[in-house]
Amino acid sequence: MNRLEKISQIVVTTDQMRDIENRLFSAGMPVAALMEKVALLIFQHLKTIIPAHQTIGILVGSGHNGGDALVVARELYFQGHKIWIYTPFTKHKELTNQHLKYAKNLGIPCYTKIEEIPTCDYLIDGLFGFGLEREITEPITSIIDYFNSSNIPIISIDIPSGIHTDTGKILGTAIKAKYTLCLGLWKQGILQEQALEYIGKAELIDFNIPLNDIHAVMGETPKIKRITSTLALSKLPLHRSPITHKYKQGHLLLICGSQHYPGTTILTALAARASGVGMLSIAVPASLKNLVISHIPDALVIPCPETETGAISHLQLPENTDLNNFTAIACGPGLTKDCTSIISQIINSQTPLLLDADALNILAELGTNNTLRQREYPTILTPHTGEFKRLFPHIDPKDRIKAVEIAAEESNAIILLKGARTTIGNSQGTIWINPESTPALARGGSGDVLTGLLGGILAQTVNKTPIEEIVATASWWHSQAGILAAENRTELGVDAVTLTQYLIPSLTRDSR
Repeated sequence: MNRLEKISQIVVTTDQMRDIENRLFSAGMPVAALMEKVALLIFQHLKTIIPAHQTIGILVGSGHNGGDALVVARELYFQGHKIWIYTPFTKHKELTNQHLKYAKNLGIPCYTKIEEIPTCDYLIDGLFGFGLEREITEPITSIIDYFNSSNIPIISIDIPSGIHTDTGKILGTAIKAKYTLCLGLWKQGILQEQALEYIGKAELIDFNIPLNDIHAVMGETPKIKRITSTLALSKLPLHRSPITHKYKQGHLLLICGSQHYPGTTILTALAARASGVGMLSIAVPASLKNLVISHIPDALVIPCPETETGAISHLQLPENTDLNNFTAIACGPGLTKDCTSIISQIINSQTPLLLDADALNILAELGTNNTLRQREYPTILTPHTGEFKRLFPHIDPKDRIKAVEIAAEESNAIILLKGARTTIGNSQGTIWINPESTPALARGGSGDVLTGLLGGILAQTVNKTPIEEIVATASWWHSQAGILAAENRTELGVDAVTLTQYLIPSLTRDSR
């Protein structure tokens, strides 16, 4: 793994970034030199975003984020852009004040009153950098709202002003950026769901922080990581020996479906099949057998007795077969809540287990933590926010990273919290964040596709790959299929069946 790939996976908190920077300064890196270096890298990147001869407004705060913005302003001015500066503050840090003085001496107009500023084509946001924790108050609130309402594209330096660097919370108000140029290392708040409307397109500006300084603060293996395409594709496609056979490629048992929700079985099975799993068995209510076979003729369909409501009443596996014969079990889509006995049965199995949808709702009624702590084998839960609240009613899911960390530790399970920034955690405190998704996945059945895909990968790789990496890989693959489908079909055209059809193409697209 090269340096840039390592850097792109690392996610830092405010305290960690501050400690890393302090190591640089203690080692002899002058603050002024680092500011110049970072700002010049920002300037170089801006040349790929901003066309020539534009009018650009620079929003300058009192701290070093404002200093970065002023160095950028100087270079854009020398490049031939028309520049003006706006600062609502009367006092600035010494270094920032020096750059402001020089900008004025160059003849760059500087304004302190909002009503005086001229129009522009782009805005550079350097009001607040990382580490902001207090609520923004007047008059800054009105100033930020004014620029947001201008509909001028805003490019934020490091993190949009007004966003909490760790939680992503909006501190009263915040800049709505079209681009966020994150400096050095990814800030945790940028990957939090509540900040997404303000981030725009996020890009990392690498200024060559030595890995030794990062590891000194965060350890050799950082606890919070971004899922990157390089990481996921290093696991995909799944390796096969030339002398393998179907039973060596995993045997997945799906337990899903009911007369009320027959389609969920088809969607889950189609995705599992796309994973390449060697054998696929599907336990369904007996009345669904012919329907499932008509769509998934290569699967072994297990008809089970039904309740009066058309749900599975109990598992009826083939002769000489028990739950421990399967490499993995995925259970839940379309199940209904009439299957409590099934959940109790599979919880006691010695097989890696994935629970979704109604299996999660039943688990919540049984008591999440007490039930799961009886298990000695891996368990994966894939809730959306509503299901997460039912499973862990005492945990606030707004800070998704913290919520997943606590839930995984308490339940001894791997938690995949679905959303625009799917977050995955294990009981040892490792967190994976999927930084890419699409609103196209906000459709019924998308979660069933993820369950089937993840179950299929799990069946093939368990005991070969750390479980959280399997889950991270499935999450990435699922979102990439949605992104590719949306590019080809628009966001409105990505139903769950279409999503399954883009799983394989998403691994072979030209941009990989």
